[in-house]
Amino acid sequence: MNQLLQYIISHTQLSEVSIKNTVELLNEDCTIPFISRYRKERTGNLDEVQIGDIVKFKEQFETLEKRKVTILKALEEQEVLTSELKQKIKATQDLTTLEDLYLPFKKSRKTKAETARQNGLEPLAKIIMSQNANDIESVAYKYVKGEIKSVEDALEGARHIISEWINERPDIRNNIRQQLERFAMISTKVVKTKAEDENAQKFRDYFEWEEALSRIPSHRLLAILRAESEGFIKVKIEIDDEKALTKIEDRIIRSHNDCSEQIRIAIQDAYKRLLLPSLSNEALQNAKTKADEAAISVFAKNLKQLLLGSPLGEKRVLAIDPGFRTGCKVVCLDAQGGLLYNETIYPHPPKSDTMGAMKKLSSLTEAYQIEAIAIGNGTASRETEAVIRKIHFKNDVQVFVVSEAGVSIYSASKIARDEFPNYDVTVRGSVSIGRRLQDPLAELVKIDAKSIGVGQYQHDVDQTKLKKELDVVVESCVNAVGVNLNTASTSLLSYVSGIGPKLAENIVAYRDENGAFTSRNEIKKVPRLGGKAFEQGAVFLRIKEAKNPLDDSAVHPESYAIVEKMAKDLGKHVSDLIGNKDQLQKIDLKKYCTETVGLPTLQDIINELEKPGLDIREQAKVFTFNQNIKTINDLKEGQLLPGIVNNITNFGCFVDVGIKESGLIHVSNLSDSFVKDVNEHVSLHQQVIVKVLEVDVQRKRIQLKLHK
Repeated sequence: MNQLLQYIISHTQLSEVSIKNTVELLNEDCTIPFISRYRKERTGNLDEVQIGDIVKFKEQFETLEKRKVTILKALEEQEVLTSELKQKIKATQDLTTLEDLYLPFKKSRKTKAETARQNGLEPLAKIIMSQNANDIESVAYKYVKGEIKSVEDALEGARHIISEWINERPDIRNNIRQQLERFAMISTKVVKTKAEDENAQKFRDYFEWEEALSRIPSHRLLAILRAESEGFIKVKIEIDDEKALTKIEDRIIRSHNDCSEQIRIAIQDAYKRLLLPSLSNEALQNAKTKADEAAISVFAKNLKQLLLGSPLGEKRVLAIDPGFRTGCKVVCLDAQGGLLYNETIYPHPPKSDTMGAMKKLSSLTEAYQIEAIAIGNGTASRETEAVIRKIHFKNDVQVFVVSEAGVSIYSASKIARDEFPNYDVTVRGSVSIGRRLQDPLAELVKIDAKSIGVGQYQHDVDQTKLKKELDVVVESCVNAVGVNLNTASTSLLSYVSGIGPKLAENIVAYRDENGAFTSRNEIKKVPRLGGKAFEQGAVFLRIKEAKNPLDDSAVHPESYAIVEKMAKDLGKHVSDLIGNKDQLQKIDLKKYCTETVGLPTLQDIINELEKPGLDIREQAKVFTFNQNIKTINDLKEGQLLPGIVNNITNFGCFVDVGIKESGLIHVSNLSDSFVKDVNEHVSLHQQVIVKVLEVDVQRKRIQLKLHK
């Protein structure tokens, strides 16, 4: 435990007691959302990000220790493990150093050095490395026998052994690593036979490119690596070879005789054949890892903003998946997202039954007491919105355009088939569009986060790391908002702290069989939902209009007794405290402190009682695009247009202005001052006004500027 704590402290600078207690909680299978909100006294008030860092470095340490065990076992089996080497391995704090220590003992394919050893040339290599012999050819002559036919064969074999020794020296490897880290250049050249390939044209900028590896932005490196993997370009990592060779020579050569010349040749061979290929590839992989982390971070921030997008709430919605030839798929949903009715209308060419469609939408809106209309933002979206705006509804009906990203993935998924076994993908897609307006979080958790389309190069980054990070984001968002226990889907419940997919299925099965839950305590009756799952998850599961008002709050059941005591001391019922700021302010929190419950938790309880079950998300706002802009050809430089931010990257953000192509606001056009983080200036789904700077109709590119 001590080594683990020191490792995490060295990487996070958090206090030892906070780390120790957090690690204990993690080892007890507590989740990050639970620890950050309900164990503040034990962690010293750490937030989710800090606890996430502890999780990350704990896993890193465990991976390192596991690798040490494997290496020590392999060295013992080879009977080469000395006490000094064992000590060095145990003291190592990073994987690179560990692998360098193991390198000389790795059992690899047959090398040139191994062949030379088998031919008895290791003693000659040692004589050369001692740098004392003046007539090395005479010495080498003694080794001419068997496979070794000449003095030159003997010297070449000895040099192969010396090259391997040089390659295995940690100090030399680290010196070249440092040079690569500081001075490496990444360059690209087009594969001539592919230069005219249509698919290669999007990578045209990288047909001939050179840049410092340490400064290349993540999106550019990922684009270059994708172009290379698709066979359009060749990538090279280079440093100053002469400088690198001189530094190695300075470390090894101590004489000016025949030996030194042989060592010089061996150094060049070691550098070109072994060191540079291996370490330049390692440098590129390190740069790729950093690029992955940057891209995953952008995706995670975007996903969080998308999941916490403004919900319309429990309103009756008519949703439309627009289309031309195949018509517009229309569904009517109740306030809980239940499907009431579906039909297809054909307001656009080739059928152009606009009047019939308008009448149908008007009568459906009245019949199902529709409060809002959700239109998917795909093909025919603008045209469908224009038709709807011509209808004079009897009641006030709000009209929203909703992102369709990932709808087709959901429509064809097992989750959608299980929900709507008797309907085709088009109906399921329309339902998803409507539900996204009612509650984006509840609907988006049903889709693999990668398919939502709010990242950059998400298919090029480490997929395991991406999934892990995005799962953490989804879990964080779901638990930050809380879940209605009696309406939540299996998908949504599975992200609740301590629940997971299997218990989520059991909760829904229990609900289907026994009807709505009436109290949090009843959750304990769900098969296989034990004390740990209840402790971790119950507080994030809300019950509307429950007998105990605390069951619809973020107050943990373990703290109900405290609230009851507070109410009793004031001569009130618990229900009298809910939303009663005056009464709550009278409470002296110090009176209720215990060994496990301190002021942070008590203050959270008071804040929650003031506004129980408050949704942290903003309400959905109606938005209208410029009705005169229907295609890219309608755009003119200098126009000011309303738009919605639909993707954020490290180099800027993309804005939907109501046409097929999104426009780019480059970082340089986000602000008049330097932009360090795009997210500090815009957020996903933010409604903005943009100025059109440039329109390239042929390449379908639009350059925009954020208008303040």
